[in-house]
Amino acid sequence: MTEPSYEFTRAITRRPAATIAEGLRAEDTGNPNLDTMLAAHDAYVAALKSTGAEVIELAPLPAFPDAQFVEDTALCLPKGAILMRPGAPSRMGEVAEMAPTLRACYDTVHEITGPGHIEGGDILVTGREILVGRSDRTDGAGVEELEKITSDWGYSLREVFTPEGVLHFKTDCSLMDAETILATRRLDASGCFEGYRVLHVPEGEEAAANAIRFNGLVLMAAGFPRTAELLDREGFEVVEIDNTDCAKLDGGMSCLSLRF
Repeated sequence: MTEPSYEFTRAITRRPAATIAEGLRAEDTGNPNLDTMLAAHDAYVAALKSTGAEVIELAPLPAFPDAQFVEDTALCLPKGAILMRPGAPSRMGEVAEMAPTLRACYDTVHEITGPGHIEGGDILVTGREILVGRSDRTDGAGVEELEKITSDWGYSLREVFTPEGVLHFKTDCSLMDAETILATRRLDASGCFEGYRVLHVPEGEEAAANAIRFNGLVLMAAGFPRTAELLDREGFEVVEIDNTDCAKLDGGMSCLSLRF
């Protein structure tokens, strides 16, 4: 029996567009470089494919400079997909662009209609529940609408809260297996992971907390050797991907794909 929280047969990605320098960011640390971002994107896709999964690679969307961060547009679950309603106005149109691909993959596709907002980066699906973090991009009304949909599919949804100054809930955490979560100490201190096995990223490597478990691999940002060593010691097979350019747009490993 597979574990749908981290064992997948398909993924959706989108190639970065030449307009990436216009993407959203909380702090200006310089513009991303398209060539190196594309190289990192290719490495990311290759890692996903190496597990035997099919990867649907969508074309760039120049009108939407953040569109490579496809995770925010939808939540993919075994019984269906749910189109999100982003909290960033400039990203609202990305959902309509993603919808045809998801409708081709799923018989059932729901959508968050509002007035609330919710983004996929605030949603962590574990082996027992769906955790949704309230943030600047996800509000209570969005969480409530998502819960109505997922409860019909038998899911337990729990609302938690993202630390101030952290963009998305999954900026500070990721699922390693059905009961193990990699997280920053600041997020774990909120008590949101009570009952789970939590691995803390080392001090100074908080940006490594956003990773993905994809079948037998853990994809994580390169440049965080103590986190890589921690995961290796715990028995996970780690693939390090250059995230330098995506990080300039507040993006990480989970942002770059929809997985199902």
